[in-house]
Amino acid sequence: MNTPRSILLLVLTAILPACEENAVLEIAGPPAGGANMKFFNFAPGAPGVNFYANDTKVTAISSTTCVTLTEANEVQCTTVGAESTSGVNYGGSANGANGWYSDIEPGQYTLSGRIAATTDKNLPISSVQASIATGGNYSYYLSGIYDADAKMADSFIVDDPIPAVDYSVAYVRFVNAISNADPMTLHVTNRETAAESAMGGEVAYASAGAFTSVAPGSYDLATRYSGGATDVITRVNVGFNPGRVYTITARGDINTASTILLDNTANR
Repeated sequence: MNTPRSILLLVLTAILPACEENAVLEIAGPPAGGANMKFFNFAPGAPGVNFYANDTKVTAISSTTCVTLTEANEVQCTTVGAESTSGVNYGGSANGANGWYSDIEPGQYTLSGRIAATTDKNLPISSVQASIATGGNYSYYLSGIYDADAKMADSFIVDDPIPAVDYSVAYVRFVNAISNADPMTLHVTNRETAAESAMGGEVAYASAGAFTSVAPGSYDLATRYSGGATDVITRVNVGFNPGRVYTITARGDINTASTILLDNTANR
């Protein structure tokens, strides 16, 4: 027989997961443990989307309602049963920035981003064919510049060949997700030593460079076109921690400064 204390613990266990502000709905997806996939909405102007593998939804966000408890000065959140209609918005990752991947069963897929809003609900705005291998790690990018009339964007997928753990260094690579930008090279400058390094060679749109080791520390980032000394996109004071693996992705419309950014996402 349960004691009052054990009953209280059971109730708390049931409530706490519901208070995550960005809790992910339990959705019927491919079996876990076969391969790993990240999903990004990096298409300027695109609506919020959910991501699908064939016709199976693999990412979605639950709705939450949060209130401030004045007496306790705490915020209490309750998960609403309905799926959020906001989806993953431009600049967002379905998996967050801390190295998380979605599990996906190996096989042949049509990967797509589909509108999350009530209007045009589940309409695919982009898709790509992909062969997913056992044990593989991948990143899927909704990219290009969204065509609001055609309700279409571009997309591509890249392998994430994550290096073995080495706590003496961090690893960094560059992905170019700007459809109207020329191939670029990522340069990193150590803020303490002022030493500058190129992270591999030029990377064309819809491509990824190789993971390159750097000393752990704080860095300023810049991309440059071939043979150019002028910075195209910059970002300052980015920390690379020992044993971690990072992808720096250029996203946006190169002709609209407010949309361009160097995104920093951990792969591990």
